[in-house]
Amino acid sequence: MSLSRSFPRLRKRADFLRVARGRKVARPGLVLQMAPQERADGQLEPSKARVGFTASRKVGNAVARTRAKRRLRAAAQEILMTKARPGYDYVLIARQATLTRSFPELLDDLEKALQMISNPRSPNRRREPTQ
Repeated sequence: MSLSRSFPRLRKRADFLRVARGRKVARPGLVLQMAPQERADGQLEPSKARVGFTASRKVGNAVARTRAKRRLRAAAQEILMTKARPGYDYVLIARQATLTRSFPELLDDLEKALQMISNPRSPNRRREPTQ
């Protein structure tokens, strides 16, 4: 089963920018971003999770970026198939370590990032002062 059959893909720049304004977790092998899906009227869209992949020039040349995105797609196929929340969009961003980390380490990075981003009480979140 290919990823395109299991997950709708993000393809428009506006979707990537909207997800970038959402929550973000960085791990050694990747960066995971998540945001709720929205319709044109601003209401939440309770549909299947969508996913997008990106790699900047910092990762390497075109061959390296394509290889990094291919590794991210394979990791997403294994982890996001069962653990992605419906109604949310995810973007996986490749890092230089995406190319050199072993595949089990990359899977672990994605799984931990998904747990951290889904937990509203993550340690990175600032708490409001109590009075």
